[in-house]
Amino acid sequence: MPRAAAAQTDEIQVYNAQIAEPGVFNLTLHDNFTPDGRKTPAFPGAIVSNGSLNGVPEWAYGVTPWFEAGLYLPLYSFPRDGGVQLDGFKLRALFVEPDAAKQTFFYGVNFEFSFNSKHWDPSPYTQEIRPIVGWRFGKMDLIVNPILDNSWKGFSRLDFAPETRIDYNFSDKWAIAAEEYDDFGELRHFDPASRQAHQLFAVVDYNGKPINVEGGVGFGLNSASDRLTLKLILSRDLN
Repeated sequence: MPRAAAAQTDEIQVYNAQIAEPGVFNLTLHDNFTPDGRKTPAFPGAIVSNGSLNGVPEWAYGVTPWFEAGLYLPLYSFPRDGGVQLDGFKLRALFVEPDAAKQTFFYGVNFEFSFNSKHWDPSPYTQEIRPIVGWRFGKMDLIVNPILDNSWKGFSRLDFAPETRIDYNFSDKWAIAAEEYDDFGELRHFDPASRQAHQLFAVVDYNGKPINVEGGVGFGLNSASDRLTLKLILSRDLN
């Protein structure tokens, strides 16, 4: 989810520490549509989330069993008032425990560096620090990503935006999940409850060949959140 000062988000996904195998290129397409969202910009000149479509292709390469490199390019938006806008690009480095899908306890950390257009974020350069912690209980997984967003304004100005997922795996291919995306504000002083962002998503996953699909419907839990958001994630290995 975006920081309270940001307009939108290109990626609505809880990381589970699973990465591409060494030597494998992977492509993931992220698209999010907000049919009922905030009707005022989060900052002057920002995209209004209501009625907008945002997305990005995510290009990933498995470097080692514990490291995956990624590029998000191009970030794009289709605002409700028409046209297409380019929002910037991102680089990422994802470090994980090898074979996380086979572990009872798994972990990792992701670092993203963003180069933002003026209408996407008030800061031209931002960073995401995303720890990944997960537990597997039989057919159920609990995953927490306690994200810190960095606008390079000092440690106390880091923004706390945790993401949480609990899922039930019917089989190796099918799963359902509940995901919560929160933004509490800066560490030095959390925003008042009325300005924090909280969304709850119902999600269905299909992990098969040749493509993996994740679809979800998100509901805002307070007035500072978009009331209804739809997400779709498609991914497949390219070699």
